[in-house]
Amino acid sequence: MTASVHYLGKLLCITLFAVPSPLMEKKNATPSDLSPLYTYYHSSSALASKATHTKAIKTKAAIRFAAARRAAARQAELKIIRMEAHILYEELQLANEGMDEKVLKYALIGYHRLLKRNEIQNPDILTICDFGQASSQKRMYVIDLNAKKLLSRNYVAHGVSSGTAFASSFSNTPESHKSSLGFYVTRNTYIGENGLSLRLDGFDRGFNTLAGRRNIVIHGAPYVSDRILEKYGVMGTTYGCPAIPEELSRELIPVLTGGSCFFIYYPSKRYLSHSSVLNG
Repeated sequence: MTASVHYLGKLLCITLFAVPSPLMEKKNATPSDLSPLYTYYHSSSALASKATHTKAIKTKAAIRFAAARRAAARQAELKIIRMEAHILYEELQLANEGMDEKVLKYALIGYHRLLKRNEIQNPDILTICDFGQASSQKRMYVIDLNAKKLLSRNYVAHGVSSGTAFASSFSNTPESHKSSLGFYVTRNTYIGENGLSLRLDGFDRGFNTLAGRRNIVIHGAPYVSDRILEKYGVMGTTYGCPAIPEELSRELIPVLTGGSCFFIYYPSKRYLSHSSVLNG
């Protein structure tokens, strides 16, 4: 019985495969002709590919939409900051103090960027050094943003290699003896060879981030004074530090300490377009 079944099974297989198939006799038959499974497989692959492509399109659209929302939010934020700058500029009558409104605008943009990143621990104080002005001008402005008050306007020196009466060349390189543009946050005080001094931490990549290594600090100096200006016609210079009048340092440095925003400005197209704080 078992042998008979085995024999019939073999016979059936031979018969099935011996019967000529129209597809097999067809000349130049394609894989699609020979196998419906081939067609099904490639149809499925095409559908999967189409689904992947559709997903990629949706992902790109979502990315573009998110970018557009961020850009719109950024523009709205800048509009508010410009309004804030204009109101503050008018309230403090900074035009009468020699400051251009755009300088305050840039200062507030950077201030809010750092504030949003939780880098500022003393948010009431904003200091602006306008190096677009000559060193013979009182170009350092200390503003109390909470009280909306100009606390101080006084002299500030620049680096000896940045220029004489005007600073026009800036660097982040150690031993360059140049001033460094950009946004800083004040740190702790210490007593050094220049007396009471205030450390600065630079936040503008490529412009002032080596301030610590260069020992760029705020300190008082006897060569930053009306007496020096009257005697030589120009203010004294430093190795890169924003030095202030010696008699002012003991009063002002405690106000600036502890995480306030300190901004050194110059109308440099390269800086304004590449500042990681302004454009971050």
